[in-house]
Amino acid sequence: MVHDPNGKDCRLVGDILARVGDKWSMLVVMTLLEAPLHFNELKRAIRGVSQQMLSRNLRALERDGLVERTVHVGVPVRVEYALSDLGRSLAGPVQALGAWAARARPAIEASRTAFDREHDAQ
Repeated sequence: MVHDPNGKDCRLVGDILARVGDKWSMLVVMTLLEAPLHFNELKRAIRGVSQQMLSRNLRALERDGLVERTVHVGVPVRVEYALSDLGRSLAGPVQALGAWAARARPAIEASRTAFDREHDAQ
């Protein structure tokens, strides 16, 4: 993609970056890297996510082709979620971003503290 100084490149991929940069989407992707999981297994593995938020994120990730949903017929019906090939290709960038965030956290926290101190004094 050629760089567009008017920001058109960002507009073209903004919705995708918003999806993969979303907190819950990233956690779903990282959790499903290990193995396919059922909804309740995912919910237990991702602390703090509500049923509604998890459901919404799984649906969006499925729509984007990052997650595959498989229905196993039986009593009860079981639904399993797994990363697609496209979803697995996202693992490297997500892990790199997570590693960067962990390394940058002390500097970011120091910057926030200095900023807040300076702006609270005004």
